[in-house]
Amino acid sequence: MRHLITFSQDLLKQLLGKRPGESRLGDNLLLPQGDTLEAIVAQAKADGARFAILGIAEDLGPRANLGRGGSTNALEACLKWFVNLQANRFYDGKDCLLLGTLDCSDLHQGELDTETLRNRVAEVDDRVIALCTVLMEAEIEPIVIGGGHNNAYGMLMATRAAYGRPVAAVNLDPHSDFRPREGRHSGNGFSYAAASGALDHYHVLGLHELKNSEANLEQLTAFGGSWHSLQDIWVRREITLEEALRQIAKDLRATSLPVALELDLDAISNMPSSACTAAGVPLLDACHYVSYIAGHSPCAYLHLAEAAPVCHEAGLAAGMREVGQSLTELIYAYIQGRRSFCPV
Repeated sequence: MRHLITFSQDLLKQLLGKRPGESRLGDNLLLPQGDTLEAIVAQAKADGARFAILGIAEDLGPRANLGRGGSTNALEACLKWFVNLQANRFYDGKDCLLLGTLDCSDLHQGELDTETLRNRVAEVDDRVIALCTVLMEAEIEPIVIGGGHNNAYGMLMATRAAYGRPVAAVNLDPHSDFRPREGRHSGNGFSYAAASGALDHYHVLGLHELKNSEANLEQLTAFGGSWHSLQDIWVRREITLEEALRQIAKDLRATSLPVALELDLDAISNMPSSACTAAGVPLLDACHYVSYIAGHSPCAYLHLAEAAPVCHEAGLAAGMREVGQSLTELIYAYIQGRRSFCPV
């Protein structure tokens, strides 16, 4: 379990609020039991786990992409909100393992020039692949929170390893993250996965028409990738979000491949993130995207990347609150969508 910091009952008690007559998700969530990752996963599976919440504490990827850091503590922001949701007829939390955080603190040490950062991101990749492969081989769906979008590569590679097949991915993101393979960073996770054979089908929802270079778009097109732009749906209104989602889900199912459900938090309007934007999608549209794809395609995992509480214009406390509440809604949207999914 090197590099995995598991959650404990003591930590949960510190986060949980109590009110007579009420039950919270944190009262029911599964916690790690065992001395090895394999033992923890086996016990969780035996206890009925379908989902596992995992944080990735790194901002090396955005910095290696010459962007802002701060994506290290998204799960910390989320936890106090998520565990204190009411457990009731809609959801009780009994099929969700609160696994822990993938610690990358050792990789943040020393002098970090661009080349070093990119080499360190490749080390993060190895850790993500090793951990998430074990989860998916046990048919537990990782819900991965935090870190840069560089971690899409590790998630896609883990999915291929666990399923023995390439992956179909959809990504709500103003950027395609299909930039040249110039060393690992948050802007080229999908291009690296495509080159490795892990990524077979890729669609970007909400791609900003002027935040992707022509070379980037040409590379994506040459691969066979597709997109609905932010301007298509939210500006020119040439297609509705519902129409786009129906087509995306239909295409994903047609591949007969496991589906990667990706969301870069910088797609959401004014979300504290490494590339915060005022011209993004509403949070509830992002929740609907997650819910719809989770409910209409065979998802292997959910990846919520790039949230950076420290980047909130009002300061860290405000960022922790906004990021925490937003991630909580996105997690619940995924869980509810997956619980309603019926293969066709």
